[in-house]
Amino acid sequence: MSDYNSIKKTLSPLESDINEMLEKITASASHELDIIEWASPIPYFGNPTLSPIATVGLNPSNREFVDASGHELSSNSRRFHTLSSLNLASWKDVSPTQIKLIKESCTEYFSRNPYDGWFKSLDKLLAGTNSSFYSPLFHASHLDLIPFATSNKWAKLSTKQRQLLLQLSGNFLAKTIKHSEIKLLVLNGSTVVENFSTMTNVKFNKNPLEKWNLPRKNGKPILGISYQGEISKISGVDLERKVMVIGYNHNIQSSFGVTSEVRSEIQAWITEVARELRI
Repeated sequence: MSDYNSIKKTLSPLESDINEMLEKITASASHELDIIEWASPIPYFGNPTLSPIATVGLNPSNREFVDASGHELSSNSRRFHTLSSLNLASWKDVSPTQIKLIKESCTEYFSRNPYDGWFKSLDKLLAGTNSSFYSPLFHASHLDLIPFATSNKWAKLSTKQRQLLLQLSGNFLAKTIKHSEIKLLVLNGSTVVENFSTMTNVKFNKNPLEKWNLPRKNGKPILGISYQGEISKISGVDLERKVMVIGYNHNIQSSFGVTSEVRSEIQAWITEVARELRI
């Protein structure tokens, strides 16, 4: 990699963060963590410097880089940069110009070729706030706890791999939030809530909400639960402000039987919290 100290002066704070992430891909045992080594890190989707609100997931899907057959996306289908798209043999050789291109692919994600199959349903939950991933005026963005795509889904990673990825990434999440305008984080699903709590040591107020229950024909309904807390520091990094964090236990994209009524109730709750924060 180009010497970090020599190029740092030419980079914005978010670009500097990306450069540090690229150093981790080369310095850490990426293959042991199942990180797709040829894929660039994705610290954010959209522009967090313009977003008062951001949703939060676990880590980028491999589908941001490959098609259903596992082949690397290319041409107009490409979403993010890779070693091949930047004509690099290794991330050690990345230049400031190429780091800026990686940042651009993140900030312009929703105006190019977003993975709508995942993001559209999440965006609908923000409708009452007037913020949207897709709006050129009222921005929302998305963050992942871990900025690195992995070959396997989170549930298929070993416990050790998950722990190491969280440890590796806390500092990066903190810096992304610190260098943003984000006032409200919305955590998508109980797994995200649990891992966010592990990473940040946040203490959530946990409330069961009957209107969020998912009915089941045979047996008790799946309870709906809301979470609410506040952070001002992550992994020892001072955010220099307080950020509200809320979440819900249902995974909107994958929880079986999430009804339109439950989605509407969660949307109304997010809207109410955002209004209290004057977002």
